Amino acid sequence: MNRRTFVSALAGLFVVAKAADAAAQPKPAAEKIEKLVLKAEEWKKRLSAEQYAVLREEATERPGSSPLNGEKRKGQYACAGCDLPLFGSEAKYESGTGWPSFHTPLPGRLGFRTDYKLIYPRSEYHCIRCGGHQGHVFDDGPQPTGKRYCNNGVALKFVPA
Repeated sequence: MNRRTFVSALAGLFVVAKAADAAAQPKPAAEKIEKLVLKAEEWKKRLSAEQYAVLREEATERPGSSPLNGEKRKGQYACAGCDLPLFGSEAKYESGTGWPSFHTPLPGRLGFRTDYKLIYPRSEYHCIRCGGHQGHVFDDGPQPTGKRYCNNGVALKFVPA
């Protein structure tokens, strides 16, 4: 592969990634959500070391390690950093991946960007209020969206109905 072919292939991946990001984003809510901005020291006081690593440094927890995988009660899943509800329990399903998975977020609660940490582009999502990293969205989920929001359990708090 010559340099021109390589650059052309990379440009094509970038275009595909941007289109995937646009398609993955749910419609924004009319509700205005005020941003929560804290310094690293404040986040470290507020979060456990594992929560800090995931929410603020975009780490990934071990698969199968979250007690939220087995959570079946009705309620909401909120950001562990700022308590903003992100998913309703009706959107949770068993994906077999080892992480809590959802097919539909609450409207206007997630922000998206392209992540190239594994070389190929993935659509990363985060809490719209505090910017906390939640996980990645894939196109292999169930209906009604066909999306799988693969979430780090440590980045969430379950709030029973």
